[in-house]
Amino acid sequence: MKALQISDVRTWKQIDIPEPGDPGAGEALVRVHRMGVCGTDVGCYLGKFPFFAFPRIPGHELGVEVVAVGAGVSNVKPGDRCCVEPYLNCGQCDSCVRGHTNCCEHNQTFGVMCDGGLTDQVILPARKLHPVDSLTYEQAALVETLAIGCHAVDRGAPKAGENALILGAGPIGLSALEFAKLADANVIVADINQQRLDFVANSMGVTKTVLLKGNDQDVEAIRQLGDGRLADVIVDATGNNHSMVRAFEFAAFAGRVAYVGITQNDLQFPHAAVFHRRELTLLASRNALPRDFQRIIRLIQEGKINTGPWITHHAPFAEVPNVFDSWIDPKSGVIKAMIEVTA
Repeated sequence: MKALQISDVRTWKQIDIPEPGDPGAGEALVRVHRMGVCGTDVGCYLGKFPFFAFPRIPGHELGVEVVAVGAGVSNVKPGDRCCVEPYLNCGQCDSCVRGHTNCCEHNQTFGVMCDGGLTDQVILPARKLHPVDSLTYEQAALVETLAIGCHAVDRGAPKAGENALILGAGPIGLSALEFAKLADANVIVADINQQRLDFVANSMGVTKTVLLKGNDQDVEAIRQLGDGRLADVIVDATGNNHSMVRAFEFAAFAGRVAYVGITQNDLQFPHAAVFHRRELTLLASRNALPRDFQRIIRLIQEGKINTGPWITHHAPFAEVPNVFDSWIDPKSGVIKAMIEVTA
């Protein structure tokens, strides 16, 4: 069975792996139809993502079809179209017992910490499959991206009418944008890439955007778009340590800052003058919860999330090594690239 592996920095390798056997108790065998490419996959490919080691078969944003199920499985059946919750939690650690399965102390994210779904068939815990009913396989593969933004916005908990600033208009920032809109917040999006901001305005319906200059003008631009106030909630989706520190400048007094982007660099910020004086709340946001997946499936089915603008690029399985470098070029305008793993 063919699989695509990231074997080293910026290096793809097609390999042969054994076909999976029959699923065991509590497991399901699935056929992978679509894989979405996200910033995590790019970071892994570039050798910059924490928790990742070469070589690895990527693939955690998946649209799959159930082929067979093992004993005791009742939530899915053969033929079901599903999305995958790729956070393989242990179920026994203190975090899992308290319901924080997204930050299991022994978490193995499928396609990041262990081999993933860029192959024909895989076996997964059936509890990690969420039937999507009428959604397409591409929509199913989008659910995990949206779940990351959903959880991040839940962490910041914007209220109706509050100013919600999204820093970074990549896929994770756009997913956070969707849920800030659903919270009826006054959404502002800031980025250093005008092309992405144009996409936000023209395709996502958010016209309050700021092209960041790196100076005090940025603060004033956000204040003006916030009707004279800074941001009550900030979701930093950049993964850039400079942006993550600078986020505090844009926060209103008693504001909340949620980091959903990941950096391996240390963060240094002024405590007394900004963080303490404004009594800010700093939050981390990791992965997502099962309820997030179920909510997103329902929102797409109800037409409250329009997936139409999201998928901008496609490639069949065999062409991925040839096109992947073009996808990571900001000039390409990629929002979400989708790999056609099987027909």
